[in-house]
Amino acid sequence: MATTRRVYLDHNASAPLLAEAREAMGAVLDLTGNPSSVHAEGRRLRGIVEEAREDVAALVKALPSQVVFTSGATEANITALGGGWDWIALPATEHDSVLAPARTSGARIVNVPVGRAGVVTSDELTAVLAATPGLSGRRVAAVQLANNETGVLQPVAALVAAARTHGFAFHTDAVQAAGRIAIDFNALGADTMALSAHKLGGPKGIGALIIRDGVEIAPLITGGGQERRRRAGTENVAAIAGFGAAARIAAARLAGDARVAALRDRLEAALLALTPAATIFGTGAARLPNTTCIGVAGRASDITVIKLDVAGFAVSAGSACSSGRVAMSHVLAAMGADAQAARGAIRISIGHETTAAEIDAFTGVWAALHESEPGSAWRTETVIETRGQPHMGTSAIGE
Repeated sequence: MATTRRVYLDHNASAPLLAEAREAMGAVLDLTGNPSSVHAEGRRLRGIVEEAREDVAALVKALPSQVVFTSGATEANITALGGGWDWIALPATEHDSVLAPARTSGARIVNVPVGRAGVVTSDELTAVLAATPGLSGRRVAAVQLANNETGVLQPVAALVAAARTHGFAFHTDAVQAAGRIAIDFNALGADTMALSAHKLGGPKGIGALIIRDGVEIAPLITGGGQERRRRAGTENVAAIAGFGAAARIAAARLAGDARVAALRDRLEAALLALTPAATIFGTGAARLPNTTCIGVAGRASDITVIKLDVAGFAVSAGSACSSGRVAMSHVLAAMGADAQAARGAIRISIGHETTAAEIDAFTGVWAALHESEPGSAWRTETVIETRGQPHMGTSAIGE
């Protein structure tokens, strides 16, 4: 059952580092200086930062002046939502890096419903805002461009227009969408947008907050005047250079999304043929071309992940293990998904280097697992030994 080599199908968690990004980072590590210094060494590093800023801006059709480098998308989301708002409107399907700062911001929360496909419509947003009494003060809505678990795309431009009619600013977490679909930041109309380098083949620990011209955002990190006084601290030039290189490659690869989508469709057709009772979440909506979230009632997702891992395939679980119990994904719960199917959900996210042979090998392993005796290969609980310590096998979905 095991493959002769590992097959990585968890790109939504983190994409493999691109050779171009590694090369750009290595070149910077050999340089001396501070990008804020005015001497030749400093100016050289400043040029690298600004070139990368242009590449990141080009990926999402923003202006370089709108790009603020951060330590990642979590910092970008917290900066956009972490304080100063009186009201925050958002659906329960958002990533935890959006939900957590919203809940701790002190703002009053407006819960925006999603349909069974996981989509927020402009009519639903308009209705819930119109029905909310006492709206006043500083208001912001937050809806991600693409969901990290299901790949479902949101109609952000229409949602921005609906939010504006009720005096709401708008933030969108575009972490999973960037590099996978074409994005035009200014056409979307959002005030702020969060990005992360490692989702598109850049290094971990670097991201960006895109801020529309004229929008004032209080810096989360204060001190020096870096990043136009929007984010203090000496820039991580090596990581920024890697981000820029990855953004450049991602922009060039967008034309190849049809191949990725075809592989995803091939995968889903094969899995449904093998397990007709399975549910693919979000199929009633537009989705990212690389993402499949599939669940089988009666199959615990963490056990599925372990079995696939042993067979040589890296995927993520659609549930988290807490105190020995498998909990339902908050995204699937908000969508009103069947609880049994949701507890069996796993996410398969492919990349540009994924091959048809790898997809076929995965479906072969899936078939073997589902043909096995449920009481052994598909037990709903297991404990594996990790360096001598009992550990519940789990791989939770994350951005």
